[in-house]
Amino acid sequence: MYEIKSLIMQFSHWLYPWLGEISMAIMATLLVIYGAVINRMLKRQISHWHFIFRTIVFILLCTFGYGALLIYVTPMLKHLLASIGMVYLGPLIVGIFIALGAIAERKNHI
Repeated sequence: MYEIKSLIMQFSHWLYPWLGEISMAIMATLLVIYGAVINRMLKRQISHWHFIFRTIVFILLCTFGYGALLIYVTPMLKHLLASIGMVYLGPLIVGIFIALGAIAERKNHI
């Protein structure tokens, strides 16, 4: 049992310096999976607007909305992951990516 815990701890310590990149990958994957849903909801809300205004709103959503989400939520996710104990960090990150893969498969992204 101690050997397994030691391997998990080594894996977690290896991942720790990369938490910023891991957090960005998680957020980017979520945006890929759910971006179409967000765009569809916005499209329903502004479908009666003039083409130029719809285009401007779409550009603002994609550049500033999604960009701000990545810029501001990624550090919060990194901080949250960093606050988790090393015994749980590695398995949690692996579990998150497996869950994201399963969600992507269910939504026909894979």
